[in-house]
Amino acid sequence: MIGALAVLLVLAGAVAWWTGNGKHAGATPPKPAPAASDSPGGVSPTSPTAGTGRSAVPAPPPVADPLAFARASAVMLWTFDARTTSHAEQLAGMRAWMTPESTYADWDSVQAQVPDPVLWSRLKDNGQHASATVSEAHFPSAFKQALADDPAAITQAYIYAVTVRGKTQLAWTGGGSGAEDRQITLAIQCRPSTDCRLVAVAPRVAP
Repeated sequence: MIGALAVLLVLAGAVAWWTGNGKHAGATPPKPAPAASDSPGGVSPTSPTAGTGRSAVPAPPPVADPLAFARASAVMLWTFDARTTSHAEQLAGMRAWMTPESTYADWDSVQAQVPDPVLWSRLKDNGQHASATVSEAHFPSAFKQALADDPAAITQAYIYAVTVRGKTQLAWTGGGSGAEDRQITLAIQCRPSTDCRLVAVAPRVAP
């Protein structure tokens, strides 16, 4: 059970669906703006920069497109700097990305992306930090099919499933480094005339 939000991503021919308190919480995928297309040439958030305080977590971008916000969210979730940011600061920065609607917000699934305080302290001792880039973002086919079956679901919570692919670049004390391909499926809420916010991290990655 994932908080008040039950994330049901059934792969291989089934449907991807978000529900809250027994109500549908999906939405028909909108026509993305050109800058937030499914192609690698769309919006590509950069790693956090100076000017955001001690936390390495940037503020959520003021965008209303679920694809663009999912791309930015993935970069946020995959980026950290244990050298300069405490475990509490990392979580506080991430929390600012969450939807304020407690009915749907699944904070547990989001904070689970961060190592626990003990491991974080070890990452700090090793000077570990990571940056991330996104190659593409798309609405999973099962999600699109589920919403095509019930277009009216868009009016209930405006929550979209978005699968994001990218890569993290890791580095640590002594010149060590490495890279890792990443993929994640996120629930993004984008109500009309309102900036998008993060709802949840799906327990499985949808194709």
